[in-house]
Amino acid sequence: MEKLTFASDDQTMGTDLERGQTRGIQSFNIEEGRRRSMRAETEKLKGSKSSNSKKSAKAGDAKIEFNDIKYHKTPLDELFSQFSSSRGTGLTSSKAAELLKTVGPNQPTPPPSHWVRRTLGYLFGGFGAILFIAAILVFIAWKPLGEPNPAIANLALAIVLILVWIAQAAFSFYQDFSSSKVMESITGMLPDKCVVLRDGQQVNIDGTAVVPGDLLRITMGNKLPADVRLVEVSPDVRFDRSILTGETLPLLGSVDLTDDNYLETANIGMAGTHCVSGSAWGLVVETGDRTCFGKIAKTVSAPKEGLTPLQKEILIFVGVIVCLMVTMILVVIIVWAAWLRKDHEGWITVPVLIVSCVSVAVAFIPEGLPIAVTASLTITAKIMKNNKVLCKSLKTVETLGAVNVVCSDKTGTLTKNRMTVTDYIVGKEVATAAKATALYEASKSLRELARIGAICNAAEFDASTISEPLEKRKVNGDATDTAILRFTESVTVVSSLRSAWRSIYQVTFNSKNKFAINVVQSSSENENDPILMIKGAPDILIPRCSSYVDSNGFVEKMTETDRRELEAVKDNWSSQGKRVILLARKNLSDLVFDPQSQPREYENDIMGHATSELVLVGLVAIVDPPRDEIPEVIQILRTAGIRVFMVTGDFKLTAVAIARECGIITQPKDKIDDITNLAFEDEYLDSIGIKETRSFHTDRAHAIALSGADLDTLTDSQWDKLCKYEEIVFGRTTPSHKLRIVKELQSRDLTVGMTGDGVNDAPSLKAADIGIAMGSGSDIAMEAADMVLLESFAAIVEAVKYGRVVYDNLKKTIAYLLPAGSFSEFWPVLTNVCFGLPQILSSFLMIIICCFTDCAAATAIAYEKPEADVLTRPPRNARKDRLVDWKLIMQAYGFIGVAETLCSFAMAYWYCERQGLQFSTLWFGFGKTQDGRDPAWQTDVLNTASSIYFVNLVVMQWFSLFAIRTRRLSVLQHSINWYLPPAIAFALLIAILFLYVPKFHSVLGTAVVPVEYWFLPMAFGTMILLIDEARKFGVRRWPKGILAKVAW
Repeated sequence: MEKLTFASDDQTMGTDLERGQTRGIQSFNIEEGRRRSMRAETEKLKGSKSSNSKKSAKAGDAKIEFNDIKYHKTPLDELFSQFSSSRGTGLTSSKAAELLKTVGPNQPTPPPSHWVRRTLGYLFGGFGAILFIAAILVFIAWKPLGEPNPAIANLALAIVLILVWIAQAAFSFYQDFSSSKVMESITGMLPDKCVVLRDGQQVNIDGTAVVPGDLLRITMGNKLPADVRLVEVSPDVRFDRSILTGETLPLLGSVDLTDDNYLETANIGMAGTHCVSGSAWGLVVETGDRTCFGKIAKTVSAPKEGLTPLQKEILIFVGVIVCLMVTMILVVIIVWAAWLRKDHEGWITVPVLIVSCVSVAVAFIPEGLPIAVTASLTITAKIMKNNKVLCKSLKTVETLGAVNVVCSDKTGTLTKNRMTVTDYIVGKEVATAAKATALYEASKSLRELARIGAICNAAEFDASTISEPLEKRKVNGDATDTAILRFTESVTVVSSLRSAWRSIYQVTFNSKNKFAINVVQSSSENENDPILMIKGAPDILIPRCSSYVDSNGFVEKMTETDRRELEAVKDNWSSQGKRVILLARKNLSDLVFDPQSQPREYENDIMGHATSELVLVGLVAIVDPPRDEIPEVIQILRTAGIRVFMVTGDFKLTAVAIARECGIITQPKDKIDDITNLAFEDEYLDSIGIKETRSFHTDRAHAIALSGADLDTLTDSQWDKLCKYEEIVFGRTTPSHKLRIVKELQSRDLTVGMTGDGVNDAPSLKAADIGIAMGSGSDIAMEAADMVLLESFAAIVEAVKYGRVVYDNLKKTIAYLLPAGSFSEFWPVLTNVCFGLPQILSSFLMIIICCFTDCAAATAIAYEKPEADVLTRPPRNARKDRLVDWKLIMQAYGFIGVAETLCSFAMAYWYCERQGLQFSTLWFGFGKTQDGRDPAWQTDVLNTASSIYFVNLVVMQWFSLFAIRTRRLSVLQHSINWYLPPAIAFALLIAILFLYVPKFHSVLGTAVVPVEYWFLPMAFGTMILLIDEARKFGVRRWPKGILAKVAW
């Protein structure tokens, strides 16, 4: 796990997160050189550009700023003066109370709930405002405009509209509701009580009452409630910062500055960290949101800004529908005002006009869509959970379906995190680990390698399995240490080696130093000088070695030739995907500090000794094989059009080798580009006569490998070029590089998924379109992520599949809802206004179709299984591809909508003709009664005709439901959805309820439908199903033909 540190403003490319060190105060040449080069590159870039492009600005948006905090550098006397405090008495009670009012309680501030805005959004967002206004208008049309004979049907319609409005708001609330308890879990990481010095007395106060200037008493077991500057420390005081840094070994506290970085120095105690030994006094310098912990909490708990791709698509769809609706309402009002009001005054009164306008709105609005969307997301999230994928928000379920780039970590994500030593080198002689046991007794150098491997090692065999065979023993410790421990135990007895030596002082491995130290002394010969044993990254330690142990166990001077040979072995192993660890030692003499009473000085001295004159004992190669399923997973994602980039802190050569094993890199070694391929523009190379052998315009995959240091130097044009590569490996990266990669990819219209498991990954997980945490990761990483893979990275295949299925099923849902719930409902209103025909489908029955008969089936569509091609087509472009495009409109309106409308009109008016009510009487009749007939009779006939229109739509929709189940495959090739029959049965029962219960007839204008009008729509529906099957056959038969091009 990597640590969290923060860079100052002058550091490269606007990054704010840097890997840091929790141990050691000495700045080594290699690190200083890198920092200087990074700063120089930054200045160069600043000088060459007068302003940053939009891409660069966007790439630097997500930051955690510390605003040049100087508390760790400011003299203590100045700090006491600044906070009106003193060493002897602390703050006065009155000053503390005043500060508490000024700075507020010491606790992270929960993100603003905006409950008023959110509630208004639930009620009036989307179609909510239209439904609410429509309900109010219909109430007005009922009373007072309907006086003296208010229509009960209008009251019923208004009540139903209100119920639909409330139901939509409820489903919108449920969709937005998140069970994440980020702030609760973060607040629980801070202490409830603490001891401070006030008015010269030690008092026990609530952790929330601590204020800047308080003098805090820190003892073993205490959790720090705020950031403090250490004033007094015992020699053995240590702080566990793992919650912030991921480093497991406690940091030795100090009153002196040990690092210029606020998060690195040992004279600062961080809120949320533990004191694991010793005691101290600390001056509180920051509380609440201003602490390091508070800033992280604010970043993690803050909701993502902007809309998800699905929300954007639905918003666009709502906008289109509203525009159409408003246009048609204006047409109705203009026709009424310019013609009907004058020439046919009694045909449409003001109350009727209001109901007509509301009917247009009801016709266009697919009221069942919010219910169907929420149901679809909920159902899919449940299916994904069954596949070990936890979606923290319904809104993000679909986002993964649009992802076209996944940035994945290596260790534990793509690999098994079960490391094994495969090779070693001692005395410049390379051997396999399998031969070590046979060579152990005869090789003095191998025995020394085993000694360091056993003693400079934090891993331990679990006592409960110590008697088991080696391969079955459980080991507690880091994966690298575990591999070396098992290797050592395979050639000798580790416990015997360890019992012969006494540890004096240890420096743990961390992500910046990249080495671990154990200073030991022989248990039987205390008069001997201590020995410094060290293991770590060869690229860091080889330059510090001046000699090596040869094959006979003698120390030889290391020449440049020897270094080159060792580097060659290291690079060869790294190119095979092996992690290389160097083990060395150094005899110590004339140590002037005592590790017990002067731990800080002793550590500084040891770190100084570790910079030079080391004796190289040997190298070991460790393999962490890819998970068995990963190559197949990568191939599936590549087939699905998703590029997988590796982002790791490992050595670049090692990362490339593992990437090749995983299938992320498919190019041969000599075809993998590096930063030099990005250094020049293609136009410049052409101008000087250099032709690149690899062109971006070929179909062949291109690969490039870069280090984190390379990323710091890239310009916008180089990022543009980089983002065109199909295969990318980022090695030696920090969490800040992850954040940078995410923002740069997003700024180039890519939808990015980012995996992570550490505390430091939280910003990049938060910034990504879909943050993906591993179930084995840190709590904060999982809180920041949108999705958690509970078991294996392989689950991402199911996540992508069902992310796409959500989008596909929503398209199917809309294609199902629009024909009957929009198109076929609008024409009765338009013919009523423009052609004087009766409104052959009542507004109430329109609502019944949208919210009842169609809604159940639309929800059932969410259970549709993935189609066969779901993972063989490229991801949709979230910025260009629309949920509802002209192709879907053609399917819903131009084909099914027209067919259902014409058949429903035909059935309704055919019934009228059969009953003696001639169509010629109704055509431009404007309420004219059939000659010789009673108006009541005509009303009954028209009510029955309206019910027939309703039944025709309901029944034809059953067949439309089967037609839209697949977009290209035959419905016979698709698996059965057992939720459809109950949905159809529900629609049938609803229709029977409102048509065959006599009490509804007089109030709602419904009627009993003759039995033959139930079976004729089945013939029409079968015709629709067969025609659509023929269309799908044409799409499959001629994939590049006209039918395929217009297929939805």
